[in-house]
Amino acid sequence: MGSVKDLEIIMKPERDKMGIGRFHFSDRYSVFDWGEMPDHIFGKGAALCIVGAYCFERLEEKGIKTHYRGLVDSSGKVISFDELNRPTNIMEINLVNVYKPKTYVHEGKLYYDYSIFDPSLSNFLIPLEIIYRNGLPEGSSIFKRLEAGFLSLEELGLDHFPKPNERLQRPIFDISTKFEEFDRYISWKEAKKMVSLSDEEVEDMKDILLKVNDTITRMASRASLENEDGKIELAFDPSRSLMVVDVVGTLDECRFTFDGLPISKEILRKWYRHTEWYRDVEEAKRISRERGIKNWKKLCKSSPPKLYEELRKIISEMYLSAANSLVNRKIFDAPSLSEVIKRYLAIGGEMDAPS
Repeated sequence: MGSVKDLEIIMKPERDKMGIGRFHFSDRYSVFDWGEMPDHIFGKGAALCIVGAYCFERLEEKGIKTHYRGLVDSSGKVISFDELNRPTNIMEINLVNVYKPKTYVHEGKLYYDYSIFDPSLSNFLIPLEIIYRNGLPEGSSIFKRLEAGFLSLEELGLDHFPKPNERLQRPIFDISTKFEEFDRYISWKEAKKMVSLSDEEVEDMKDILLKVNDTITRMASRASLENEDGKIELAFDPSRSLMVVDVVGTLDECRFTFDGLPISKEILRKWYRHTEWYRDVEEAKRISRERGIKNWKKLCKSSPPKLYEELRKIISEMYLSAANSLVNRKIFDAPSLSEVIKRYLAIGGEMDAPS
């Protein structure tokens, strides 16, 4: 069970053989690494499932290997997107092994040992999140990293400090850790050493990311959306060939905008950034880093508040409407995306969070 989807294991993977599983996408959501939040977003799970399936099928048409096997209909049959006649929240996938780095504390700081990953290992999830950035929308982590000195303008290919909503002349490829207590941005050189990747494998990862970015950008453009940034996860199959795993192209994996307005999970993040709980989360994370405490949630002084009901309904419609637009088919009974956006702007949603 994850924070937003559950995994049903039909056949466990072996060391050199993939297994079979099914993702059950839920209406749960998570922000700021908290895990399950107090509300559910109606229809969100099915919307993510269907957009992800559509995107996987487009990637495979381009010759990109994925772990996707198909959607699961109400009778339990595995079908393709084109065979779908009503929404489903279940996707069948191939499973690989998941190895996590060992943790240890040294001089009050938490460290991770990645020595399990060596060049002979195959059939496993790569413990990284691979990120593309086509623009720098408000809320992008790039701004914090630049201000803190963790990133330089040269690395971004810029000759000036960027402004929110600035478009990039060429996409930036970023990497962060996946199984650490906090997502940590690292360089491609560090990633190569951490997971024992060859030069060729690193270049293949970048090539796959470029094709995924292009596929999602085309889908978004047809829906009148800007594909600002997004993430993918990769795995090695039993022959140590790369394949795209987890889910791609959805409002949770990507940051889409419509005339600068976020049409993604970022709209939830914006609302919660105005709460006392968010400030408590940031303080708890700071203390845990300084003291080497693994579970930062135990340090948080408060729990997340529920969304206002009207905002929750609008966000639900946003997921459903965006899904219809991204797959170019009316799967869900939902108003047009432009109508949903008008309602959202009318209530000034993200500014109404309790302090």
